[in-house]
Amino acid sequence: MRGMTAGVRTPRPLAALLPAVLQEDPVLTGLTAGLDEVLAPVHAVLDCLDAYLDPGVAPADFLAHLAAWLGVTLDDAWTDDRRREIVRNAVALHGLRGTARGLRWQLELATGGRAEVVDSGGTHWSRTPGSTPAAAEPSLVVRLRRGDAPEAELAAVRDLVAAAKPAHVPHHVELVD
Repeated sequence: MRGMTAGVRTPRPLAALLPAVLQEDPVLTGLTAGLDEVLAPVHAVLDCLDAYLDPGVAPADFLAHLAAWLGVTLDDAWTDDRRREIVRNAVALHGLRGTARGLRWQLELATGGRAEVVDSGGTHWSRTPGSTPAAAEPSLVVRLRRGDAPEAELAAVRDLVAAAKPAHVPHHVELVD
């Protein structure tokens, strides 16, 4: 959770906005000084709002909020650079959702390029109307190359594939050397 920052001053003190007669009242200037102290962090955040919305420079603890706004789940085991890259590409990835290309890109970002996607295609067609073409069932195989700790990543990759692939396509995630 974001907290108070000590020493932040307001760019425009409220006492300066009062009429000259009221600026001489010590009780009123003390009250406005207290409000200035409470409102100073709000002014600082609003002045830097574009930095909060840019995954490249947003505070690390704010990335989870950006990801949630974009419908992305971040893994706590990922580095800040990987988390920033996933949030940065979230909108483009949503446009490719359900495609082999989109899944491949998403897995590259999540695993650092250690995953391979094998898609059967599964397209059927026939020149005769009403006939059912004989074709293989569509399938999806994801091969994850062993790394430093792939067992910990395996469950996360399975969840990612299940969420990103078309619901009717069976899938299998395997570890390879």
